Amino acid sequence: MTLSLKSIAAFSALSVIAIAPLLSAGSASAQPRKGFSDSYVGAGVAAGVTNGGQNNDAATFGGTIDGRFGLRKAPVSLRGSVIYSDDTSAIIPMITYDKGITKNTQVYGGVGYSFVEANGQPTPVGNDDAVILTAGVESKVTKDVVVYGNTKWGINAYQNGPADSLSFQAGAGLRF
Repeated sequence: MTLSLKSIAAFSALSVIAIAPLLSAGSASAQPRKGFSDSYVGAGVAAGVTNGGQNNDAATFGGTIDGRFGLRKAPVSLRGSVIYSDDTSAIIPMITYDKGITKNTQVYGGVGYSFVEANGQPTPVGNDDAVILTAGVESKVTKDVVVYGNTKWGINAYQNGPADSLSFQAGAGLRF
């Protein structure tokens, strides 16, 4: 039953991401655009705060390299993260729905998939391939610099167990 609830949650998140741009496409306004559609590449820190309960499942501290490709005509972004530890890394492609809250700041939520390069070795997002749900905030602090922070929840992200992972990332990026 747990697997079916997680499947429903993942499907629901995908549905919201797919439908949200269609719902907001018709709303025109004379107000200045909130958020931004700029793309960037950045780096920062990552901290896993969960433990899967087996060997090689301990909470892990590491780093992150992140990228965002913003779509100009839709509130959707294509993102990628490489979250690494001393032992291995996880490559995570994602799609997110972005919602501007001020002129240069926005929140986002989305879904992706974590590909752990050496399954069984710890990363901040677990030690096995997994569906990843993400939520975060990003803000332009200068013309070329963006700061960001996010949370990643890995569903069944540990080998030999049904445990989920939770990690926090923060960093700064350069716009292009």
